[in-house]
Amino acid sequence: MPLPYPRSGRSTPPRARFPGVRHSRVVPEPPRRRPVVATTTVVGTALLGASLAARPGSRAFTALTLATAATWTAGGLASGPVPRGRAVAAPVATGAGVFAAFYGAALVARRIPFLDRALTSVLRHADAGSGPLVLATTLANGAAEEIFFRGAVYAAAPRRPAVVSTAVYVASTVATRNPALVLASAVMGTLFALQRRATGGVQAPLLTHLTWSALMLRFLPRLFRR
Repeated sequence: MPLPYPRSGRSTPPRARFPGVRHSRVVPEPPRRRPVVATTTVVGTALLGASLAARPGSRAFTALTLATAATWTAGGLASGPVPRGRAVAAPVATGAGVFAAFYGAALVARRIPFLDRALTSVLRHADAGSGPLVLATTLANGAAEEIFFRGAVYAAAPRRPAVVSTAVYVASTVATRNPALVLASAVMGTLFALQRRATGGVQAPLLTHLTWSALMLRFLPRLFRR
């Protein structure tokens, strides 16, 4: 029969204390995290679907795209703390490498009718609008998605956050009704979630997302011009 420890009356030893060793402390998630994430997901998904349904280059497209970015950002920040992380060079290099893979895949996709139509449809938005404005809205949405999906959604998931955040990301992209975007969201969402898990923050996936998006916007449209 185990004997109680002095002054405690417990039969189990108190946690050992060692000089210079910091014991981890579980910080509970803010109670608002999940309700804010759920509401933001619904609103942001609706805006995303509406933006891709708008006429390319129109004021409605620009307004809806900016509203989508604002929704993801506001929801992500309002839900609670979003960890940053520190990685810089590796995420940028990863973004460039992933772009190269996607460029090669696009060359193949041109030979597949339904993917060719899907890519031509979404890239029409890049050609129809003002170059600097399209770039700005694209990068704004890329950063906003990381703040929300790899920030707030990831933090709100009690188990398997990488899987949950990717699933929510793909489900939101389904609203665009574009198979090419849905496929890309599954691939990139998985990569971004793994980066979030490996680095402990959103900076790595954010930098990869921005690098990849900028290169895709710069070089991919010319492959699908008719």
